[in-house]
Amino acid sequence: MGVTSGQGLRIGFVPGVTLTKWRRIWGERFRAPLEVLEVAESDQRRAVVDGAVDMCFVRLPIDRDGLHLIPLYDEQPVLWLSKDHILAALDEVTAEDLAEDGTRVLTDASPESIDLATYSAAVLRVPMSIARSGSRKDMTYLPVVDAEPTTVGLAWLVDNEHPLIEDFIGVVRGRTVNSTRTAQARGEQPKVERPTEKAKARRAQGSRQGRGRRR
Repeated sequence: MGVTSGQGLRIGFVPGVTLTKWRRIWGERFRAPLEVLEVAESDQRRAVVDGAVDMCFVRLPIDRDGLHLIPLYDEQPVLWLSKDHILAALDEVTAEDLAEDGTRVLTDASPESIDLATYSAAVLRVPMSIARSGSRKDMTYLPVVDAEPTTVGLAWLVDNEHPLIEDFIGVVRGRTVNSTRTAQARGEQPKVERPTEKAKARRAQGSRQGRGRRR
């Protein structure tokens, strides 16, 4: 089990980001509480700068001034639209399809925008993760094959010295529980594999043979 701390870590995330795996691993390794808070994409930088969260899963682009940021993964852009919309009959769409159709294209998934999409008054171009997490029976989504992907990253203040930040980075990056870097961050000695008796014997034999050849 990991370190005990009365000071938990507050993690923000923008819509579409799933923290299930990382929260599970954290719970298995650490006693310190992990508080998670969804933040609007328009507030992602403010949440970090104002101290509402210690770290935040953000969607790029973002003003990086004063922030550390680790890019994590890219997201497939999709068109999220009503199943009754004429474009819903396609398997995928391009920018040309949208231009020819003349439909209003929105890039936020606010309740107001979703309502417009359900009435076919607009379509939403959003990351696939948002369309999946907000799944609705009256809507569907199609890949936008020629659109640039978006990137999700993990951001925190440069001068934030919270003692658990390095541990959370380790969880997100897939470090093992015995990671040398994590152990060093806690002031512990990393675990080192010790040679077996057979390995010691082979080394001793090799050393004697080496001395015999030099004579």
